[in-house]
Amino acid sequence: MKDELEYEDCETLRELNERINNYISFYNSDRCEWTLKMMTPDEFRSHLIAD
Repeated sequence: MKDELEYEDCETLRELNERINNYISFYNSDRCEWTLKMMTPDEFRSHLIAD
């Protein structure tokens, strides 16, 4: 996360917290991963539960 999230220009802790939460949401819901069969972490978790 520290390599992908741009946080240097945040002026308040609230703004930093919002960016972190947005990144976590993006990472879990929108970002496909090769190691998870090109699924997002949320999709992969649902896939495991369904089996």
